[in-house]
Amino acid sequence: MIEGILFDLDGTIVNTNELIISSFMYALEHHAQPAITREQMIPHMGTSLTDQLRAFTNLQDVAALEASYRLYQTEHHDNLIQSFPKVNETLEGLRSRGIKLGVVTTKIRPTTIRALEMFDLLQYMDTVVTLDDVTKLKPHPEPVLTAVNNLGLSPEKALMVGDSGVDIQSAKAAGVLAAGVAWSLKGEDTLRKYEPDYILRDMTDLYEIVGEGTAGL
Repeated sequence: MIEGILFDLDGTIVNTNELIISSFMYALEHHAQPAITREQMIPHMGTSLTDQLRAFTNLQDVAALEASYRLYQTEHHDNLIQSFPKVNETLEGLRSRGIKLGVVTTKIRPTTIRALEMFDLLQYMDTVVTLDDVTKLKPHPEPVLTAVNNLGLSPEKALMVGDSGVDIQSAKAAGVLAAGVAWSLKGEDTLRKYEPDYILRDMTDLYEIVGEGTAGL
């Protein structure tokens, strides 16, 4: 029986897709790097910022690009992010059922908290695990295991929900059930390659999963 649900942030419970893509485009242009398309970016989204910038530029030292990326994000954050349908209502419903909730993200803590507060989501979270709280990032199990431990749960009683392969890989490596979201920019077919236990087509699918464990397969 599932007693806790962990969520990735970007592209899962907050629509930061356009902010992320625009930030990458700005950083690449600002440092005279060759432009790449959003289609080239999307497969890498979900991994660490450093890994993405290295993949986009073939550079090892991307500190300056990271600084430009974060500067753009800070300046344009509130204008370029949106909510996803039924997130708040579903989290409210899950909390009322006694389900513990948390966020596991590769973002830094300040922008994570900013996004959660902007859409009144922080109030539902019993734990928030960010890049700043771990030594290894998804797909390593450490971030998910850290959140599970913070919630006081055993892994088999937790579910990780995300929009990328690294979310599913991290969950499986931690011994946690995994759900992919069909609204991922990567597409449902891509997520299915990682063999999630569930696919959510609507946030409210989580009610059936915690109740019966059969929804969204």
